[in-house]
Amino acid sequence: MKAAVIVFPGSNCDRDMMVGIEHSLGRKPEMVWHKETELPDVDFIAVPGGFSYGDYLRCGAMSAHSPIMREVVKKANQGVRILGVCNGFQILTEAGLLPGVLMRNAKLRFICKDAHLKVENAETEFTNKYKAGQIVRFPVAHHDGNFFTDDETLAALEGNGQVAFRYCDVTGTVDDDSNINGSRNNIAGILNEKKNVLGMMPHPERLCDTQLGGTDGKPMFDALVEALS
Repeated sequence: MKAAVIVFPGSNCDRDMMVGIEHSLGRKPEMVWHKETELPDVDFIAVPGGFSYGDYLRCGAMSAHSPIMREVVKKANQGVRILGVCNGFQILTEAGLLPGVLMRNAKLRFICKDAHLKVENAETEFTNKYKAGQIVRFPVAHHDGNFFTDDETLAALEGNGQVAFRYCDVTGTVDDDSNINGSRNNIAGILNEKKNVLGMMPHPERLCDTQLGGTDGKPMFDALVEALS
């Protein structure tokens, strides 16, 4: 598998993503600056978290118009696998690769802690190393992670198996109490219709090594390497 990580001014999780990918792939991915107009020949592109452009205007809005994003959109439409985490998720929605928007958290507070997630779709190349209904623990660190979309789009996401992860408690209960940011239907991560683009607010790349406190995120990168190698 050949992989690339997009780097924007204000990215602060690009190195975390690089290391997370390297743990599974065995080598470092290409690091691609946002002003580049071409991407290397890759099978997988990661759009990392952070505060691109200082979150000015609207989270991800400016980055979505960076030169490299035209190529990311083109690659996504060609079937290349794209993962957007946190600010990367916001950028993917702003670029039109995923539906919905990420609004301010329901209590208008920055959230930085570990979150429990329920795996809703374990039949994608991102998630097939997990089991449907499995509870995983990923860190979150965001102020604008409240996923919102209209009723029709929400029904389509649910009906098409495009909900990948959902916020829950440690027992797997999905309710208002376990909804950390107010997202509709406790949604933590969604896929596009073709299932080759995944956006999520929690950070799997931050739990890929026992020295970091756990390995719940590593199966995602292991699955991609296996599928694309």
